[in-house]
Parts: sequence; C-alpha cells; structure tokens
Amino acid sequence: MKNRLQDIATLDLVQNKNRIKWLIFICSMVIGFGSIYYTNRLVEELKEREKRQIELLAKALEYASLYTENLNFINQEIIQENNSIPVIVVDAYDNPIEYRNIKLNKNLKKDEVLEILKEELVKMKAEYEPIAMEDALVYYRNSELLTSLKYYPYIQLSVILVFGILAYAVFNQSKVAEQNRVWAGLTKETAHQLGTPIASLMAWMDYLKDSPVWEENKEVIQEMDKDVVKLRMVTERFSSIGSAPIIQPENVFQVVDEAISYLRPRISTKVEMKVNGYSENIDAMINKPLFEWVIENICKNAVDAMKGQGVISIDIVKESEKFVFVDISDTGKGMEKNMYKKVFNPGFTTRRRGWGLGLTLAKRIIEGYHKGKVFVKHSETGKGTTFRIVLNGVKDSIPEIKPEGFLYKKFS
Repeated sequence: MKNRLQDIATLDLVQNKNRIKWLIFICSMVIGFGSIYYTNRLVEELKEREKRQIELLAKALEYASLYTENLNFINQEIIQENNSIPVIVVDAYDNPIEYRNIKLNKNLKKDEVLEILKEELVKMKAEYEPIAMEDALVYYRNSELLTSLKYYPYIQLSVILVFGILAYAVFNQSKVAEQNRVWAGLTKETAHQLGTPIASLMAWMDYLKDSPVWEENKEVIQEMDKDVVKLRMVTERFSSIGSAPIIQPENVFQVVDEAISYLRPRISTKVEMKVNGYSENIDAMINKPLFEWVIENICKNAVDAMKGQGVISIDIVKESEKFVFVDISDTGKGMEKNMYKKVFNPGFTTRRRGWGLGLTLAKRIIEGYHKGKVFVKHSETGKGTTFRIVLNGVKDSIPEIKPEGFLYKKFS
C-alpha cells in the first residue's frame, strides 16, 4: 500500500511538473521584485538624507560667509564632514567658485579644472534642482555609494539568474543522464531475461513443426511461431534501446507497411488502416525495429482512442532532401490543445489499466535515437488526432518520382 502511494505521488509530481516550474518562477519573481522595491525605497530615503545634508552644507557656507565666530566648528563639523557627496558651488553668473568630492588629477591646469567642473555641473543640473544661497547656488549629485546601491539589486538578480540557469542546466543534464543510465540498464536486463526463454520457445516451435501434431494443428503452430518471432523482435528492440542503435537508410513505405501488416490481425476488425504516399521510393535514416515499434505504439493509442472502430491513415511525404514526414491520423475522440505535450509525459494515460509509456517511448526513440521530432500536429475534439513524425532524409537517396496517381494501400 505504501509503495502504491509513493508511485501515485511520483506520477502526480511528473504530471504537475509544469505547474511546479511556474510556481517556482512566480516565487522567484516575487522575491526579485520585492528585493528591487525594498532597495528602491532605501535609495529614496538616502536621497532625501543626502539632500538634507547638502541643504545643511549650503546654510553652513552661507553662515560662514557672514560670521567669523565658530568658523572652525562649521568648517570641521559640517563642511569637512561631507566626504562623499559631489558638490559644486556657483556664483550668480554660473561660474564655479567652490567644489568638493570631485575627482581631479593633481597635475591639471586651472583652465582644465574649470572645464571638468563645467562638465560635472551639466550632469548635476540634469539630476537635481540646486539649493539656493544668498549670492550663489549649490549643485550636487548622488554619491558613489547611492549610485551603486541603485543598480545593486539588478546586478544581484542578474548574477543569481545566470547561476540559477547554469545550475538548472547542470542538474537537469545530470538527471537526464541518470534517467538514460537507468533506462539503458533496465532495457538491457529485460532483453537478457527474455533471451533464454525465447530461445527455448523457438526450439520447441521447431520440434512441433517436425512432430506428428503439425498436420492437425498447422494453423495454430504457425500463429504461435509468429508470436515467438514477435517476442524475439521485442527483445531486439529492448536490446537496441539499451545500446547505441544502428541508424541507416531504410525505405519508409516498406517499414511502415511491415509494421501495419503485423498489427492488422491483432487489432479490431472494425478498424480500417491505410498507408498513403506519392512514391514508394522514400528513404530516411532510421533503425527499422525501433521505428516499427513507434508506429505500433502510436497506432495502438489511436485504436484505443477510437474504441476499436474507425480509420487510421498514415501519410508518408518527402518534404525535402533533409526531411521525411510520417503523419498518423485517426478518427478518435481527439484532445484539447493543452494536452498536446502532456500525452508524451511518462505515466500519462486515459486508460484504466494503461501504463502511460507508449508515447513516451515513441518520443524517446524518435528524438533521442533518430534525432527527429514527434508531436501532435492537429487534434479536434470528437473528430480525431494527427501525430507527425519528422525523420532525417537520405541526401543520396533515389529522387522521388511522383506518378499521376496517389499510392494507396488499404489493410483490412
């Protein structure tokens, strides 16, 4: 019971993966904007503080010009205390007469210093209104600390974002690599475990063919032989997934034809299956056993969607020298657009006893081993669904010949 609950929890986690991602993203945005908001408030408070400090400085300068007593206190405790805020005092004609905290080279001439002060004055005028004195104006701008603090949250968030993306990419890649190792190990072990009993069954089939019961049960034994061959093929498929499969040029029309020929007697007789194409000379880079498995999985899903009654059409089109399209359409119940990607998630199934691995396996085979694409091209509720498989073409293959008639093969 405990393991069952763990399995359900795992499936729920997989199926709600996108929701969890969005939840993490929203939380990150809230934290990020909260940090920016708080820092901006702090910056505004510091701006007000610096403004009050400059106002005090202006009053001190004005007082110092009028009264000589306590001048030492004013100079040391107020004027000299400002060691961070850049300040320029100008006369009535906008000429700099005093400045503080402006970085200047000691070797500069008087004219050069004046030019730099005027440039700084332009920047200060753009930032804040001056503070008026009796015969002068005090201009200032933000201190370096305040300027740094203003941009700090954006730099901080950028660094966190970069590290977050890198960490996500590394951990995601590590997770995928681990899944690949588990997948490969599982399939190899499955192929190994099935190998011995299948070899034994094949030997028994040979014995039955040479035994006296052959004539009486010829039909039954032949069907059993086909199923044993199918079991051997399944073992080969698992073995191929557990290792690096051989991808080579194959005739797509023939491979699909063979897959459908095997599948036809094993599904409902009320399902009509047909393969369409402009030419039978369409080659693509595929692994035959694995690609047949993909066709079978998608077609079986289509049969389930149609509840054992309807039409499955497979259209093979050579889009260009680079790509071959295989479109598998059914007349089933269809699906909503938000389900297009979910159907490929591990464990996703609409059947009561389904494993939810058929389309996941198909996606892995096409995208992982064939470097192609498989996706829901179109679906309409109550009318059916079309899956598209994109395969890599063969550059040196025989040019496609389009006869007047459209090739059509019906399986019934």
